[in-house]
Amino acid sequence: MQQGVGGGGAGWVQPGPHPAAPRQPPIPPAQGWPGNAPQPPAVPAYPGSATGAVPPVPEPTGHIPLPPAVPGTGGATLAVLLIGPAGAGKTTVARHWAGTRPVPTAHISLDDVREWVCSGFADPQAGWNEHSEAQYRLARRTCGFAARNYLANGISCILDDAVFPDRPVVGLGGWKRHVGPALLPVVLLPGLEIVLERNAARSGNRRLSDEEVARIHGRMAGWYGSGLPIIDNSHLDVEGTARALDETLARAIAAPPAW
Repeated sequence: MQQGVGGGGAGWVQPGPHPAAPRQPPIPPAQGWPGNAPQPPAVPAYPGSATGAVPPVPEPTGHIPLPPAVPGTGGATLAVLLIGPAGAGKTTVARHWAGTRPVPTAHISLDDVREWVCSGFADPQAGWNEHSEAQYRLARRTCGFAARNYLANGISCILDDAVFPDRPVVGLGGWKRHVGPALLPVVLLPGLEIVLERNAARSGNRRLSDEEVARIHGRMAGWYGSGLPIIDNSHLDVEGTARALDETLARAIAAPPAW
């Protein structure tokens, strides 16, 4: 056998004409190298746009305009503020009302948010001071931000707080700034003896002294004559109070109170 060119081993034949080797696909450029950055995809056309670019969707963090009012509250997107003294049953009623609606509804409890602070928690039993005021102010802003985000995603919300009528700037006015002008406030105000009884059944830092409960209840009486809807749930259980709340809100949707 003839030895091939180049001193190759036996069996190697001199190259001659060969069919063209199959063409290999080009190696794509490495990502991230200068001059090799991938090109963005073509922007789809957008009706009414001169450049064809799709306009960006704004971040939903501001006040949310709620949909037009409809009869009843079953399918309405609502922002509700439930006001009342300690022991009125605000948190229990708000949680039940939110949980029994046929549409997504969030319950945002101011006390729950305040208790996110573990070390250095301003105990309500110690009375009102600069520390508790700062903690309430922070909690209200946090609750307002959460409420706006829920509303931006089509989820109703109900907040509960002991808002005093003699502090409109930091109370009702503050909530209106935090959540938006469509907020529907409702006052839950049972009799003093009922409030004292319910407060006595509490435990931990949510239980206040009888003197403090009586003082708060007396200040809450200022809501009478304010134009806000008031529910006296002295003789109503949780389900009955939630039904009364729903009926009150249905009336407020039809004829919003001036506040």
